[in-house]
Amino acid sequence: MNLAELDQAHVLHPHAVVGSPAAPVIWARGEGALLWDADGREYVDGTCGLWQCAVGHGRRELARVAAEQMGRLEFYASFWNFANEPSIRLAARLAALAPTGLDHVFFTNGGSEGTETAIKLVRLARYAQGEPERTTILSRRAAYHGVGSASLAATGIPPLKEGFGPLAPGFVHLSTPTLRSTTDELVSELRTVIDEHGADRITAFIGEPVMGVGGMIPPPDGYWPAVQEVLREHGILLVLDEVVTAYGRTGHWFGAQRYELDADVIVTAKALTSGYVPMGAVLVHDRLVELLDGTAFRHGFTYNGHPVGAAVALANLEIIEREGLIERAARAGARMLDRLRPVERLDCVSEVRGVGLMLGVELAGDRDAAPVAARALEQGVVVRASGQKIVMSPPFVIEDAQADRIVDVLAAELARLQ
Repeated sequence: MNLAELDQAHVLHPHAVVGSPAAPVIWARGEGALLWDADGREYVDGTCGLWQCAVGHGRRELARVAAEQMGRLEFYASFWNFANEPSIRLAARLAALAPTGLDHVFFTNGGSEGTETAIKLVRLARYAQGEPERTTILSRRAAYHGVGSASLAATGIPPLKEGFGPLAPGFVHLSTPTLRSTTDELVSELRTVIDEHGADRITAFIGEPVMGVGGMIPPPDGYWPAVQEVLREHGILLVLDEVVTAYGRTGHWFGAQRYELDADVIVTAKALTSGYVPMGAVLVHDRLVELLDGTAFRHGFTYNGHPVGAAVALANLEIIEREGLIERAARAGARMLDRLRPVERLDCVSEVRGVGLMLGVELAGDRDAAPVAARALEQGVVVRASGQKIVMSPPFVIEDAQADRIVDVLAAELARLQ
């Protein structure tokens, strides 16, 4: 059997139909914003896989860092009082990069684990303060927060929950904050929901600064400062899911900085290592640590604070800073958004939107974006379909000609829908 046949016979792929495996695209190598499949065909990576490969593919310096760390200490548990140098240095580095007060770090293997961790932290903090009834978490429709028990319950995309039986209780979903909605309407709804459920039963609000999987949805002007003000009035904690937005994707190190937010917890992953090693980090504010003071946090993952992941993360963050990739991402995103704007004139397109190097095209009516993404792939361009939306998040190192190729192919495929 060849590789494709072996894949179809043995691999269960995420989000694929069980029992009806499609022929796989087998990635063989990558460099910068380009990928090549096993047949040698070239593609422009318009999605970073799943948002993560900020510094681009094929960075040999990151491979060397990983190999060197494996030669010294490949792994040892970070439970209790055990530690390793790379994870300690990474925690300090993240505290220096993060908004003021986010001085504490709990390491994970990825975003879903980060959301599970954040939810446990905020509920445990209430318990520690003698408020065990404050367990309700406010989220939003179209939000994506992960695949764990609580993180999936926090997610606001119904098809992702279908068939999985009872999910964790205690989650209330508010309206999606689109550019078509007004901040006043959304804040009014937030106040109503708090009144209905009782602030004394609500522990936190969780949200992505810019919704990613839900369709690259930026908030309306003034939304986040207004939401933060209401939460503070009622003593409700703010958890920011920055799994997608952290480490430069919005044109800032953190989306919290772009929207001037003072979060109690920030969940990060993906671009922390640019996907070279699975790793995430939950940043915790001094305020929350004070609430938890003296409380045992009986929670952890086998590979917490993995020394190889931490070493690669440190080197990855250094590349982002040294090469000015956050500024480069902002410029590339603005260029792509400007070149995408004309497709809004097509009857099949409802809206084009973007923040930093996060771009989305929403189709009109009930059109499915999947065929558009499939045809773009045939043209050597990788974009992501999410319902009626096409989402793009290329590596920060993408070159202008490569970005133009994504836009040109996508525009041509959208024109075919007319």
